[in-house]
Amino acid sequence: MGEDYPRGNEITGKTIVSDEQGKKYGKVEDVSFVADTGELMNVLVSQTTDHLNEEGLQEDSQGRTIVPFSAVKSIGDFVIVSESI
Repeated sequence: MGEDYPRGNEITGKTIVSDEQGKKYGKVEDVSFVADTGELMNVLVSQTTDHLNEEGLQEDSQGRTIVPFSAVKSIGDFVIVSESI
């Protein structure tokens, strides 16, 4: 199943929106992954909006909001994430 995971460079720069109400959350700046398998673990979000800031998610050392990759529902023109992150 590892081959079904998107590559990090396929999602960086895309806008993140919620699946139910289409709330804009910010832009994908980077991803974190497991080095051995390449499995994506987290999406690191910059240019966050108040909608995402209200979720109270953790930030990394560079101030980017950490969204678990398990919250990602689909990837296309946008990265769609569950509203119940």
